[in-house]
Amino acid sequence: MSPTEKPTQEQAENPSSGGKIRVMIADDHPIVRDGLKKLLSLEDDIEVVAVASDGREVLDQVAQHQPDIILLDLRMPNLDGITTLQTLQEKGCPAKVIILTASEDKNEFVQAMKLGARGIVLKQTASELIVKSIRKVQSGEIWLDSQTTAAVMRQFASPAAEPAPVQGGRVRERSPLSAREREIVALVAQGYKNKEMAEKMFISEQTVKNHLHNIFDKLGVSDRLELALYAIHKGLHLPDSER
Repeated sequence: MSPTEKPTQEQAENPSSGGKIRVMIADDHPIVRDGLKKLLSLEDDIEVVAVASDGREVLDQVAQHQPDIILLDLRMPNLDGITTLQTLQEKGCPAKVIILTASEDKNEFVQAMKLGARGIVLKQTASELIVKSIRKVQSGEIWLDSQTTAAVMRQFASPAAEPAPVQGGRVRERSPLSAREREIVALVAQGYKNKEMAEKMFISEQTVKNHLHNIFDKLGVSDRLELALYAIHKGLHLPDSER
């Protein structure tokens, strides 16, 4: 990049490796690994730093190569994707994991999301969407298509869509979200952290936390992941003008 060029949004968000997103590819099929590596090598802001043919190789190499993103297949020999993901979570690995799979088992998708995966991409997905998912997940967003989102939401069994507990013999209606709360929900789904939301909205970080507490209570979700999934499912991740 020349001194007069401005960094792209992805480069600004990902200062590692000269602005490039460091990717590890984990798949037991050489043709898939090679194809993905060639695909990603065409992108100026992405660098493939390692490849692995099973989960054991992922665990052996992750500390050495320190990827930002791991494209992880679910069905691999020796150590499958779910077990690998669980081990990465237990070790506190900072890499964000995108499940790249030919499987359409929604139960596996739910398990992967509960273990910290930040996206699900089917192998039959268009190549440009695979690239887009890497950039979006690296920027802090969750990447799921609409069908997968709906399935994950059902399996998470969040009480958000269910009536509130009975009080005094009547079902208590949940309070609607305020305009400010809807704004915060959208920002959470877009990957913003509390401090970033506070700066963007010109309020204190404690005020953001107070709003989140109220939102969790109103929607019946227990954490930011469930809130983000709920927002995507209901279309709340978009600005009011785009809904």
